[in-house]
Amino acid sequence: MDTTLKFSALLLLMVLVSVLVNASTFNNDFGHCERVVQKWASSSLEQKVKEDKHTLRDLLFFLHVPRTGGRTYFHCFLKKLYSSSLECPRSYDKLRFDPHKQRCRLLVTHDDYSMMSKLPSERTSVVTILRDPVDRVFSTYEFSVEVAARFLVHPNLTSATQMAGRLRAKTKGVSTLDIWPWKYLVPWMREDLFARRDDRKLKGLNNVMGGDPYNMEEMVMPLHEYIYDPIARDIVHNGATFQVAGLTNNSYTEEAHAVRHCVQRHKVLGEHVLKVAKKRLDNMLYVGLTEEHRESATMFANVVGSQVISQLRSSNSSMENAADNKLEQSSSFSDSNPNDDDHQNSSSDQKASDTVTSENAEAVKGNMTAGELMESYEVCISSLRKAQSHRRTSSLRRISPANFTKEARHQVPEVVLQQIRSLNHLDLELYKYAQDIFANQNGRTILEFHSTERWKSIFNKSHEFALWQVLSLGMTIVLFLFVFIVFVNARRTTLKIKI
Repeated sequence: MDTTLKFSALLLLMVLVSVLVNASTFNNDFGHCERVVQKWASSSLEQKVKEDKHTLRDLLFFLHVPRTGGRTYFHCFLKKLYSSSLECPRSYDKLRFDPHKQRCRLLVTHDDYSMMSKLPSERTSVVTILRDPVDRVFSTYEFSVEVAARFLVHPNLTSATQMAGRLRAKTKGVSTLDIWPWKYLVPWMREDLFARRDDRKLKGLNNVMGGDPYNMEEMVMPLHEYIYDPIARDIVHNGATFQVAGLTNNSYTEEAHAVRHCVQRHKVLGEHVLKVAKKRLDNMLYVGLTEEHRESATMFANVVGSQVISQLRSSNSSMENAADNKLEQSSSFSDSNPNDDDHQNSSSDQKASDTVTSENAEAVKGNMTAGELMESYEVCISSLRKAQSHRRTSSLRRISPANFTKEARHQVPEVVLQQIRSLNHLDLELYKYAQDIFANQNGRTILEFHSTERWKSIFNKSHEFALWQVLSLGMTIVLFLFVFIVFVNARRTTLKIKI
């Protein structure tokens, strides 16, 4: 009995020591993390909000948060505004940005806000689009599976690695697998799809019955498993906040990894990151919302598009004038000292001038207005969506009957949705903040539009009023002259009669 009591007491003491040690370790870890996060946040919050943040600067940096619709903005807005020669090198690929290219005017990338450390911050305007966090998690999951399913096109291949090697050998340029975060998420899903396909073969499951596509484990990783995987925790959840704050695993900031993992271990420290992300949004030229698609696109055309058109027209005009001046100087010099070098310089300047003219983007070249840019966007996005829908249908057919639709999302249990919200608490707060910014921005844009229209109306009315005044004055003068002539003639007649 004594032995039993001694053993129980010893066991209780060991448990107590273990708890105290763990508590001490936790406190030490929390204290360390708190210092790391606070130090990073303090340095990040030093930047002041620009007074003229609504004015487009020399370089436009589109911080593209994945699955927010930013790709359509790139193709249907920015490609029409900026010529390819003005795009910064290495946009949208796995290679790091090269800041050495001169006259770089547009950068569109999934790189996070830490990219600003490579850019001339005082000459750079940042824009972004945010999306409801729950919808963004759904879309990220679906797109990861969709792209991974393309690798199942050859069922005889025995591994995802073999398939990847075969495709990479044929691929020229940049593929989805080169772009963050898909270079992490797609291989993960690809391995999972191949493993489940092989498991079905072992079990002899030739046909899988339909049901909830988000919980069809024979075909694809269920959503409720996906959201708790360490990869999703590190890359997907609160991804918008970490990207705007500059803390993704693709960051240029040295302390990004430590800060992000401290926040993931200690939820309360996330408030520091959220504060920095909000400050970054405050400093942006434009913040759009995926759910407010029409209003966001219209605002982008009026706030960003109109300024880009105006800026590039001015820039092109200056370059053309400079080229013309050089041509005149070269021609004048050649008259007195003709030689081959001067002729080459003259030809070179002419080519430069021709290049400026020929490389104008569609919007600038066509003297497009913001309204016409919006109309062009609507046509472009319609065809782009058709192509995306066709590609998606073709890809998901390979994992049928797991077909993702908006209607199928309603089948996902509320408990899973609540888990997604809990895992994305920072993104939910940032999205609410972005909604307020959007409402204020939209209200200001509408006010400016009506103000412009009112001045146009006054201007037009003033022209009408001026014309009426001129006509009225003319008629008065004619009438006065007529009366004067009649009076003079009458006077003369009277004088004649008297004589």
